[in-house]
Amino acid sequence: MKFLTIRNGAAWVPAVIDGDQAVVLPERYQDLVAFIEGGEAARSELAAHMRAAGSARVPLDEAVVGSPIIRFRRDVLCCGWNYWDHFYESEGKREGQDVPRPHGPTFFTKSPETVIGPFDDIAFDERVSKKWDYEAEIAIVFGKAGRSIPADCAWDHVFGLTLANDVSQRDLQRRHGGQWLKGKSIDRTMPLGPVIVTPDELDVPNLRIELTLNGQTMQSALVGQMAFPIEELIAELTFGMTVHPGDVLLTGTPSGIGNAREPQVFLKESDEVVVRASGIGELRNRLVKADLAGRSSVAL
Repeated sequence: MKFLTIRNGAAWVPAVIDGDQAVVLPERYQDLVAFIEGGEAARSELAAHMRAAGSARVPLDEAVVGSPIIRFRRDVLCCGWNYWDHFYESEGKREGQDVPRPHGPTFFTKSPETVIGPFDDIAFDERVSKKWDYEAEIAIVFGKAGRSIPADCAWDHVFGLTLANDVSQRDLQRRHGGQWLKGKSIDRTMPLGPVIVTPDELDVPNLRIELTLNGQTMQSALVGQMAFPIEELIAELTFGMTVHPGDVLLTGTPSGIGNAREPQVFLKESDEVVVRASGIGELRNRLVKADLAGRSSVAL
């Protein structure tokens, strides 16, 4: 099944795709997180709801689609360096912050305030950063709480998969000692969506994720090329740590980032970035000038 969040008047409401229509979920579920928390009972209710004659439906070609997750109980969870070609392409280009090849996944978080819809403008302000970079990623949405989840049970805790563009500010990453939170937490910069697809509809290892910049392909890789597969990511992340329904985990970006290219390629105002994967759809976003720096006393 494919779930999404659409505009209904002044509100955003959760929905599920049925053919060429989006069926609005029962009113008790104010967002997709509430539905995910409902577990199997919510799924059973949805099946009956979709058969009901009075269920609200919106043609997909008329729907205004937002980020599928609009309520976060914690930061967005992320994994870095999860494609070895990406890890090695940046060697010597981390401005003195190189590290040995990690033996386990590298985790960090980013602010939920970064999240925008799949077709929204990415806020861009050169006063905040001179080195804006793109990162196409598969993201997973947890469907069931768990701690110390074994790898062979990992998919039992996954509600579905979606896409993200982990837009990063490389100079902010370097400025703050190589810690990634600040360089990846600028407001209104991370597209998410367009839908959350349940795993049964996807051949996950053979899922190809691609990114184009102004029509030119910059990244392309299979999920099966990950350094640490999704099952292992979940096992490592939850080792002694609880995840909850609706939590989002970005699973890493493949090679081809702008910072590692020669010459380097950084995003600029009016650029269009597209992230796509078959079966999930695409993010299509343009960088638009915004006031993010305001009257801050900080200057790069």
